[in-house]
Amino acid sequence: MARIDLKRKLAVLADAAKYDASCASSGSTKRDSLGGRGIGSTAGMGICHAYTPDGRCVSLLKILLTNFCIYDCAYCINRVSSNVERARFTVQEVVDLTLAFYKRNYIEGLFLSSGVIRDGDYTMEQLVEVARRLREEHDFRGYIHLKLIPEADARLVELAGLYADRLSANIELPRDEALGRLAPEKDARTIRKTMGQVRLKLEAAQPERRDRKRPPAFAPAGQSTQLIVGADGAPDTEIMARSASLYGGYGLRRVYYSAFSPIPDGSSLLPPTKPPLMREHRLYQADWLMRFYGFTAPEIGEGANGGMLDLDVDPKLAWALRRREAFPLDVNRAARESLLRVPGLGVKAVDRILSVRRHRTLRLEDIGRLTRSIEAVRPWITALDWTPGGLTDAADLRARLAPRRKAEQLSLF
Repeated sequence: MARIDLKRKLAVLADAAKYDASCASSGSTKRDSLGGRGIGSTAGMGICHAYTPDGRCVSLLKILLTNFCIYDCAYCINRVSSNVERARFTVQEVVDLTLAFYKRNYIEGLFLSSGVIRDGDYTMEQLVEVARRLREEHDFRGYIHLKLIPEADARLVELAGLYADRLSANIELPRDEALGRLAPEKDARTIRKTMGQVRLKLEAAQPERRDRKRPPAFAPAGQSTQLIVGADGAPDTEIMARSASLYGGYGLRRVYYSAFSPIPDGSSLLPPTKPPLMREHRLYQADWLMRFYGFTAPEIGEGANGGMLDLDVDPKLAWALRRREAFPLDVNRAARESLLRVPGLGVKAVDRILSVRRHRTLRLEDIGRLTRSIEAVRPWITALDWTPGGLTDAADLRARLAPRRKAEQLSLF
């Protein structure tokens, strides 16, 4: 293969990395630097923007070490049989790029993945070596997210967690059968085994209260994974059930969802078209409800048409429309877990309501100050001076609350 310059490598390998959605630095703690020294902190080309739970935007250099791969996963643009331009960074090139981008204040950290070259152990060794050089040789204190190669030796996974803030091993498809069919070199059991190993290491890194000596930090931002939506025919209810089991079984910080996108020379095993992006968005909303609002996957999915979430209204509103007997709720008396189920009320708004009502009885005007849209909340609550009357049970309530679709320019052809 002809040699290509660093700029071209960056263009190729940054573009190849965009298909991995599991990129966010939420949950990380800032690494302390001895004596106040060190560079990088988690307090253009190849740069992705991720958002933390508190809304802070962080920038990461998101690249592959290489898009060469010995695997032939049907859904992957970088599969061995794919006719794409190939490139490969050296370990030192990734280190130098990360430092150069940070010093120019372009990024706050690194997200590094790779195609599998030679074998899992060799690839994982390369990824770990990048993180090791950044941490030990350059005292880099920025955020590092490493993608795990599940087939790699357990010792390499352990080393990765000592250098990285977050680790991820992509489960990729909701159905194990589909993974075996579309990615024959991958084994769902191996992926889950690696995720289980990470969970055990994370738990071991948590000190007991009576322990004086803290164990070494291990992936302080936890682990995440990615599910591809629309490649294997799994409905939304099945995807949510898989996500719930992953959260419960492996203590994941996040499950990311990536809508399947047809690739050049795609396999006949794959669907010819991509799912609507709104489907991916609804799954993220459902995931948020499971993690922060106390909903279970079966609750969100009840009444789903063919197992698919409603694309016209968000999952929380869809649930409330099906459970009108649970409303209206008195904002001055209802428990927190009940208020979290009111459409239009977020976690912060509910906590503010609980705080304010300790001192005085809330009116509708007060709720309006605490929420973004009082119109979305009015049908579901009562306050000192407000009752929705028959509005909660109105036949046209869905039409009133469903967002209007933006006008689209029609094609002349």
